[in-house]
Amino acid sequence: MNMKTRDIILVSIFAALTAIGAFIKIPIGPAPITLQLLFTTLAGVLLGSKLGALSQLIYVLLGLVGIPVFTEGGGFSYILKPTFGYLLGFILGAYIIGKIAEHYKKVSTYNLFFACLIGTIVIYIIGVPYLYLGLKYVVHKDIGFINAIKVGCIVFLPGDLAKCLLTAALGKKIIPTLNKSKGF
Repeated sequence: MNMKTRDIILVSIFAALTAIGAFIKIPIGPAPITLQLLFTTLAGVLLGSKLGALSQLIYVLLGLVGIPVFTEGGGFSYILKPTFGYLLGFILGAYIIGKIAEHYKKVSTYNLFFACLIGTIVIYIIGVPYLYLGLKYVVHKDIGFINAIKVGCIVFLPGDLAKCLLTAALGKKIIPTLNKSKGF
């Protein structure tokens, strides 16, 4: 991947925004409500599949090396946190969102919302089972998988759908400007 200075800056900005999004949180259970998903979906939509995923990978790697960018700090031991699966999901989610968005010839709010929705589902597909396994076998909490779906997915759906809609609306406005500046 041949990266221009512009790409390096944008990837860095979205890694930083995702870190900032981790600190804007509302604790509601084993996984807090944060703005991380908003910045993950925006990374996929605005940067595309490879750069969007790279921004999230850098975010996760920064946290794993000990920089306290996750909702509860950082460090390699964070992989034992029940919510770490969502962080892994951000990488694949941003990639899939970008891949779907790149597929469309016309930028529309509907197309971008659909891409964000699919990417968010992917994040849940990775995050919820990881949450379940972490709570059950690491934290030793007596929880069933259906309960993990409730506390790790269902409670977040309204807010995450709103974040997907916001991303789609912002993407429709910002993508044309970003495309114009690609030559610079």
